[in-house]
Amino acid sequence: MKQETFFELNSYHVALAIVGAIVILARWLPRLISKREPAAAPLMILFGAGATLSIPDLPTLPDPRQTPLPWELVSELTVIVALFAAGMRIDRLRPWRKWTPTLRMLGIAMPLTILAVAVLGTQIAGLTIGGAILLGAVLAPTDPVLAADVQVGPPHEGDQHPVRFTLTTEAGLNDGLAFPFVYLGLLVAAEGFNPTGWALDWLLRDVLYRILVGVVMGWLGGKALGYVLFTIPKGALLAETGSGVIALAGVLLCYGSTEMAEGYGFISVAILGLTLRRMEEDHHFHRRLHDFSESIEDALTALLLVALGSVLPLLFADLNWRHFIVALVLLVVIRPVSGWIALLNTDLDYRSRAVASVYGVRGIGSIYYLCYAGSKLEFINENQLWSLVGLVILLSTILHGFSVGWAMERLKRE
Repeated sequence: MKQETFFELNSYHVALAIVGAIVILARWLPRLISKREPAAAPLMILFGAGATLSIPDLPTLPDPRQTPLPWELVSELTVIVALFAAGMRIDRLRPWRKWTPTLRMLGIAMPLTILAVAVLGTQIAGLTIGGAILLGAVLAPTDPVLAADVQVGPPHEGDQHPVRFTLTTEAGLNDGLAFPFVYLGLLVAAEGFNPTGWALDWLLRDVLYRILVGVVMGWLGGKALGYVLFTIPKGALLAETGSGVIALAGVLLCYGSTEMAEGYGFISVAILGLTLRRMEEDHHFHRRLHDFSESIEDALTALLLVALGSVLPLLFADLNWRHFIVALVLLVVIRPVSGWIALLNTDLDYRSRAVASVYGVRGIGSIYYLCYAGSKLEFINENQLWSLVGLVILLSTILHGFSVGWAMERLKRE
């Protein structure tokens, strides 16, 4: 029997300890200088990158460009739980007029962002047309995971400021609505820019059918889950057990069944949350479901952000000055301007329009989309795409994370 060395350091255990330390420090350090909600996301990414660069012999995570599946699965689970929680946060759907800014952000701002990023991708970053369309689709949606600081409060808290409502509902629905453009990028990459050959099929299948199935399956799933929770059996309701795991079970059932029906599962789980929240609206179980989902989301997000930071040195090996131009123009010009255009002539005042336009953080959803596309097709510019997406996520979490608390407090005061 081989004799073990006393106090021999196992690299795996060292990695676990480092991850734990990074998450605690990222949550704790901002509290030393501010009482606002800590901007932990950028710190987790930066500390993860710092640990990789400064500590030798750490276990290396798989490169998402070479092994996308683990990244795809974890980011997918994180996003679907976040989308369900976003739906559960909406206490009141009416008056319907307050959905106008959301619909404009989805129908105007997001397509404008995709188009502008695609043009930048071809003209500045040197991407192919398919790769540029994919880049636009990956970076257009507001992330439901990292946008939590600008979303409405948990069920029954009643904090539904119009800006928070707009950003919550936008983040809840735009991930699924970006998927048709992901498929468009895949089509162009595989078949060339020849719309006569695939445009009708893309419109009927990837736009109309998949969106419709997502909405219907989410509504049916919410009604069915509400029936199981709050109606049968009388006298022994499942909701009275207080087990929050039913949230995760319902999300997985709805998402999986929607994907089997070739619909958009991201849309279905957001609609699931919205629909379930309308069932027995005053029941305390809604808050338990939300809090349980949020705990899962927070844990998965922390692990993903530290993991992303740890592989950024690899991804940034292909960075050049053109990537910085594209990333900065997206964050400080394209998103704010497209959002501002979309929100013209709405009920939002000047400052509210500005906040809703600026604070569209990019994050976990972008990782999932790029992994999903990479698993379907090998893109010529895949290394550049990953460099750009990693840079945008890092810059977005820094720019938005360290300013959002101040912006939302000022908006609330005024």
